Amino acid sequence: MNLPKLAIAALGGTVSMQPRSAGEGVIPTVSGETLLASVPELKSLAQVTVETLCLLPSASLDFECLLSVLSWAKYQVAQGAEGVVITQGTDTLEETASFFDYLWDHDVPLILTGAMRSAQQAGADGPANLLDACRVALNPNSRQRGVQVVMNGQVHHASSVRKTDSLAVHAFSSPIFGPAALLVEGHVHYLRSPVLRNVLPLPQQTLHKVAMLEASLSADTLIVENILKLGYDGLVIAGFGAGHVSEKWTTVIETIAGKIPVIIATRTGSGSTAQASYGFVGSEMDLIRKGAHMAGFLCPRKARILLWLLIGCQRQDEVTSYLE
Repeated sequence: MNLPKLAIAALGGTVSMQPRSAGEGVIPTVSGETLLASVPELKSLAQVTVETLCLLPSASLDFECLLSVLSWAKYQVAQGAEGVVITQGTDTLEETASFFDYLWDHDVPLILTGAMRSAQQAGADGPANLLDACRVALNPNSRQRGVQVVMNGQVHHASSVRKTDSLAVHAFSSPIFGPAALLVEGHVHYLRSPVLRNVLPLPQQTLHKVAMLEASLSADTLIVENILKLGYDGLVIAGFGAGHVSEKWTTVIETIAGKIPVIIATRTGSGSTAQASYGFVGSEMDLIRKGAHMAGFLCPRKARILLWLLIGCQRQDEVTSYLE
């Protein structure tokens, strides 16, 4: 029997963490090869190759590193892999998934997973998540779905998944949209069909910077006033409610939006920004008139990634169409 080819990359994170000695905090030390050995069932599912590309907490990953990982993943597909799985830390998992999804131009599934419990902890969830991720990556119905995140028996699309709890095993969800699929007794059950995706070309430049600020009660304007002087090429604001800011911020935003792209998202964690509901100074209608773009259902962190990629491939003028 010819088993399908499956490629796995390890980047570090909690799934790879254990303490060096008793009483110390856990750090990434467990290689992908060692993690793979904890899931012997995979041998019956696929011809597996595994590489440890780095061992970092996910907060220390950056765009340059992710572009390198993406290149590795595309090479695996060129070598015949029918599924690609990446393990990493959960702190930035939702952002990494979005980054890859905007650039993944293959029908082959690219699946991300991690763990909420470290490798040495009782009830460690890393091996189960890895096995589930591999099952999803090898499932024919996973094709043409772009990048997905598999955690705690659920499959979430990169565009909607968020980490909504700091420590719980059920930390990941997709507000409003719900999971794309469930794993039941080792079988993948999709709840909806694939949707058409807009894939971007690889960025031609990577040195540009996009800032992200959060609106808060009685916030001053000192930082936002200096965004242009600091050399930022784009700005994302996590606004109040349906995409609002204070009156103090509006004049500054109008000036900035005349020079660089500005996206207003909602800081609430769920729901969409509005387009034509509120008309006060600092409302979404006011900000749109001043040149800002509304993020819709896209959260501020993912809006920042999108804007960084658009600027990188010189498509920032198309930001509205991608937000829609």
